[in-house]
Amino acid sequence: MLLARVEGSLVATRKHASLNGWRFLICQPLAADGEDEGTPVVAIDPLGAGMHQKVIVSSDGMASRTAVGDQKSPVRMMISGIVDETSEELAR
Repeated sequence: MLLARVEGSLVATRKHASLNGWRFLICQPLAADGEDEGTPVVAIDPLGAGMHQKVIVSSDGMASRTAVGDQKSPVRMMISGIVDETSEELAR
């Protein structure tokens, strides 16, 4: 799992059939201090996260494949939570 910020969406006109109807979001991983860390990842979004929201991205491929209903799906990343606030934000 990683903490990330939604940076945009992705449109794919050709994709695996198991991904039809799913929303793809570009998520920038964040370090504990809130700074960008690493390269962005693409995750399916079952929760309706908005632009610039902090989210929890799961890299559990089995859970993602279960969500799309196809154990042969190439999906790996899925947004599993939307973060309201972190302990660092509460301390400010």
